[in-house]
Amino acid sequence: MEAFNPKPEFAIRDEEALRGLFEPTHALAIQKCQNTLGRHAQEFIRRSPFLCIGTQSSNGSADVSPRGDPAGFVKILDERTLAIPDRPGNNRLDTLVNILANPNVGLLFIIPGFDDTLRVNGTATLARDPGLLESMRVNDRAPKLAIVVTISEAFMHCAKAFRRSHLWNPENFQDRSGMPSLVKIILDETTGAPADASAMRKIDDDLEADYKRTLY
Repeated sequence: MEAFNPKPEFAIRDEEALRGLFEPTHALAIQKCQNTLGRHAQEFIRRSPFLCIGTQSSNGSADVSPRGDPAGFVKILDERTLAIPDRPGNNRLDTLVNILANPNVGLLFIIPGFDDTLRVNGTATLARDPGLLESMRVNDRAPKLAIVVTISEAFMHCAKAFRRSHLWNPENFQDRSGMPSLVKIILDETTGAPADASAMRKIDDDLEADYKRTLY
């Protein structure tokens, strides 16, 4: 694939040039931004089994990580504070290390079947409070730590992206077998996947077994 080199004359280089391309922001789009969680935002969070958390490292490199659990897994500690359990993962710790270096975070809460979403911005700390962690216990396992977020902004986001993508429409669901398994993709791009199909199948089966063993 040939490298793409954007033409400098078409680059947008300042906010004035950017805003010149769009109509003025609707007043309600500005007013909807709150610095606390209202009752509707709280109910949205209680219903949500999935969120994405965006962080940045000390040098500005960005990362977005998915987090999921049974609906209500994010604890509303008060109208300005949330706690997210940190479940077992691959131990890269990208999100956690970034928070230590730069506490600013952005959250996107998603509810299956809802086209609108909830956006929350704030600052995060990593906490090991025993009482908090015990309240997040699932399958008799408490998380090692929680991400505690102090909210600076909370607002609902419109449905356009989800409607354009038809995300929840079963007619648009894709067959997962249309692409290789997760492990094969990683091996293909690193050390190389085994040519023998049975050997590859065993690696895939081992991953599924690991999911069951280490989900919590």
